[in-house]
Amino acid sequence: MRLELGKIFIKDVRFAKETYVRENVLYVCPEELAALALEDQRISEARVELARPGESIRITPVKDCIEPRVKISGGEIFPGLIGKAGQVGGGRTHALVGACVITVGRIVGFQEGIIDMSGPTACYTPFSQTQNICLVIEPAPGLDTHAYEAAARLAGLKIAVRIGACARQLTPDEITVYETLPLPQQIAQYPRLPKIGYVHMLQSQGLLHDTYYYGTDAKHLLPTFMYPTEIMDGAIVSGNCVAPCDKVTTYHHLHNPVIEDLYKRHGRDLNFIGVILTNENVYLPDKERSSDMVAKLARYLGLDGVIISEEGYGNPDTDLMMNCQKVTRAGVKAVLITDEFPGADGKSYSLADTVPEAEHIVSCGNGNMIVYFPPMDKVIGTLEYVETQIGGFAGSLKPDGGIEAELQIIIGSTIANGFNRLAARGY
Repeated sequence: MRLELGKIFIKDVRFAKETYVRENVLYVCPEELAALALEDQRISEARVELARPGESIRITPVKDCIEPRVKISGGEIFPGLIGKAGQVGGGRTHALVGACVITVGRIVGFQEGIIDMSGPTACYTPFSQTQNICLVIEPAPGLDTHAYEAAARLAGLKIAVRIGACARQLTPDEITVYETLPLPQQIAQYPRLPKIGYVHMLQSQGLLHDTYYYGTDAKHLLPTFMYPTEIMDGAIVSGNCVAPCDKVTTYHHLHNPVIEDLYKRHGRDLNFIGVILTNENVYLPDKERSSDMVAKLARYLGLDGVIISEEGYGNPDTDLMMNCQKVTRAGVKAVLITDEFPGADGKSYSLADTVPEAEHIVSCGNGNMIVYFPPMDKVIGTLEYVETQIGGFAGSLKPDGGIEAELQIIIGSTIANGFNRLAARGY
């Protein structure tokens, strides 16, 4: 499957009476975008605010982050949710790179996070460097949490699709081509290079911990094989309220760094065969079933090695370790990517589970580290929930608007697929 990704680099975002792009500046009509969100009767209020890199702005509680895109050929963006059901990953897609739609609203669980656009904590999230269109919504009175989550998720996708449509007639600043051939051809292309796959674990434990694969809740998913370009092209959408630090937003799925790096090394020192997609389960029999099938697929595809990433921590650590153990016993080498939660002092166990086969682990940082957030001139959303959000605690919110909290309260700060700036070295 061959995907042409046309990139239009967005350097600024401004309000206007219409939504369009001119000379790498994105102009958005706030009334138009808010009206799109309000088409859903589950949303009672909606407003659009802008947040640019370097501004004294704090955004919270953040639900999802989405890059505006449009399919030029080869299906429709976000199939099964916004676009018609059908395969993506091929044809041509245009992306407004540097722009991001961020959904913001009152908390539904306790795991929505914070983005600071400047200051000492801005470096922990990639969204301090994007031109952000923030959709702040309020649910209809009496709406239950699952319905509110669904409404917020769909509203963000609708806004991103509307903005992305501006790129349809634009000439990209850059076109990047990604291609994975059918399996026999892919193996034959570089027969002397090690055959490498990526085991991509999706958060799917229910209770507002959901991810969507072609519009289907991933907790109903059995492990399957995917072309990497499908993931890069909107086949997977975030819909969960997992801890902010390792929440894989829809933006992160579109820009998965493991897939990007494997493509860069493809044909040089490895043969990137594709992605084994699996989920994270609550009950042991389901974990056994999924990990068995992951190992079976890895062996059937003839892989020499896999990279395995997880989303979340605690219970999913067991899925991670079971996948590692079983693929290793099937004769496939494994490298794991995860973050750590050993307490603020770093002296407790980093993971909730482990196996002897987990010999090669890449750490994305300690989510329990305490950081200070200085006051900002403006808050998009509300600070009302800071002390009950994951990473917050009684006394976190200071009278002047500053915050003392664990790093895990920041969106994407220790995300367990490497899309961050943190790491750890073992001794």
